[in-house]
Amino acid sequence: MPGTGPYPGAVGMMMAVSFERYGRLYYLDPGPYSPTVGTKVLVPTDTGPEVAECIWAPQWVDGEVAGLPVCAGLAGADDLARDEANRAKRAQARVAARRLIRDHGLPMKVIGVDYADSPPVFTVYFSAPHRVDFRALVRDLAGRLGGRIDLRQIGPRDEARLQGGIGPCGRDLCCATFLKDFEPVSVRMAKDQDLPVNPLRIAGACGRLMCCLKYEHPLYQDFHEQAPKLGESVDTPDGPGVVTGHSVPGDAVVVKLAADGSRKVCERASVCGSRKAYEAMHGQQPGDGTR
Repeated sequence: MPGTGPYPGAVGMMMAVSFERYGRLYYLDPGPYSPTVGTKVLVPTDTGPEVAECIWAPQWVDGEVAGLPVCAGLAGADDLARDEANRAKRAQARVAARRLIRDHGLPMKVIGVDYADSPPVFTVYFSAPHRVDFRALVRDLAGRLGGRIDLRQIGPRDEARLQGGIGPCGRDLCCATFLKDFEPVSVRMAKDQDLPVNPLRIAGACGRLMCCLKYEHPLYQDFHEQAPKLGESVDTPDGPGVVTGHSVPGDAVVVKLAADGSRKVCERASVCGSRKAYEAMHGQQPGDGTR
């Protein structure tokens, strides 16, 4: 059912917030509130409302937004004071964890710390080359911080998400901003996009294959299924020729013309392959039989 917003097809309003400056974005239904960019708002979480900063002001969107968590209100002075105290607790826990890890001689690296104040629970995220016996560390850390300790070992992709950084494209890491789930990425995707199969060129900050290899892969698959193959004879608006290259982002093919040997970039839709090649790909059409 169409939405009631001021724009045709709008079905609801959405805003984006972040718990950390330049951190991952979370999307909310603004409800009855109209925060501006930079306003501190309350976001419902499993441990109660938490303070976050509005990054995108509420706006009408054309997509389905049902099911988004609803903004719990604008942050007041008490909320901001509580958030500042929790940040101090997290910083204290990070320093204490690093010192105790060094004292215990454990091969662990602290990546991030979360803190819930009711009841006090510290969640420490760490990376390690293998499983670690950290029982003694948990006891000492609980005594030092005065709360329950939850240690969680994470992999390279989650480590990059928590730490953040800049990707080869010059933008903030996708996993640290908007990417919610890690989908499988394979070397085949790089080959299909004519990228060099060089780990230094196709690996992200986590050392694994870049997640963005999957973004345009369906486009390349569709193009290669429908476009004439390299070496195939085709007809173009400038005459017959042979396909010598593809330009997938431009949805075009490079054709060497038979008339003068020159190369021309033609839109894929304007290039016609031979009837034999068409029937081999799509099958003989009804009514096309010989008489």
